[in-house]
Amino acid sequence: MPTTPHRIPGTARPRVSRPLPTTIWLPAPDEPHVAPAPGAVLADWAIERIRTVFTTRPSHLPAPLLKISIQDTEPGMDARTPVITYTDGTPSRLSLLLAELHPDTLPDPTDTPAYGGVSEMPGAMEDGWPGFFHRAHRLLPADGLLLLATRQRRDEGILTDPLGSLIACARTAGFRYLQHVIVAHAHPADDRLIPTPPADASPGVAHSDLIALSAIHTGA
Repeated sequence: MPTTPHRIPGTARPRVSRPLPTTIWLPAPDEPHVAPAPGAVLADWAIERIRTVFTTRPSHLPAPLLKISIQDTEPGMDARTPVITYTDGTPSRLSLLLAELHPDTLPDPTDTPAYGGVSEMPGAMEDGWPGFFHRAHRLLPADGLLLLATRQRRDEGILTDPLGSLIACARTAGFRYLQHVIVAHAHPADDRLIPTPPADASPGVAHSDLIALSAIHTGA
């Protein structure tokens, strides 16, 4: 009979590393538009699944969603960012924000985020990704969700992954990392998957990444 490990009273329990959940999304077999439009990261079927999967409303209706498409991180980026609102017409406070990040705007994965000292509005007026995450945090209520959609790109012929730098910036701004969703660029047919990469994706890119982050607000 297996035995239970003995723990000395007064000592801390051993910490067990639990990997964060990863989910793979595929379009329905009869989905007519499986690839995202040029310039977009996610196809419409994936956006509708976001509204259903991440909703917390008792009616289980799709959640209102604000989608922003970030094309650059230069000063004044907010004024140049296209915005689309998905809603069923029911007024609701914003609690679900989807940011599509064009691969060309992503930070170099070898860069180490630099964080300055504390100010009255830490990070809110900064340019680039640190400022974006601070502004998104101020916009969302406690437990509101920020969803980041992006994909890899090729730098000097090598596929690079930006998620580490982005998640580090998000955590510093007050977000908790919840989940990683892999949105496959493939169409199921019988017992196989047919690749359907976006027309503007780098060669070899087989999926987009969707990261779920929860806004943490401490008491005043």
